[in-house]
Amino acid sequence: MNNDILQRLTQTLQARKQAAPDSSYVAKLFSKGEDAILKKIGEEATEVVLAAKGGDKAHLVHETADLWFHCMVLLAQHGLSTDDVLDELARREGVSGIAEKAGRKKD
Repeated sequence: MNNDILQRLTQTLQARKQAAPDSSYVAKLFSKGEDAILKKIGEEATEVVLAAKGGDKAHLVHETADLWFHCMVLLAQHGLSTDDVLDELARREGVSGIAEKAGRKKD
């Protein structure tokens, strides 16, 4: 059931890519470009860290939701979705983190 929300958000984000910037927060964010999206992700990641350090579980959940949402905006900007991330997590399932990291391409 919770995966349904990811699908609905993905559809909404795709629709907002074509919307007028003054019609929604997400449309405005898309219109500002990737740097604005990346800045927002950085802000939200910092807020997650601060919430975790603060020890308030509800606040941590709230800030994590904000971070995930903005990561979804970034994925949509690149023509990707949560399905792509879930597929990658499924690929890694049962694989040692050390082995998975060692198997990545070196740049």
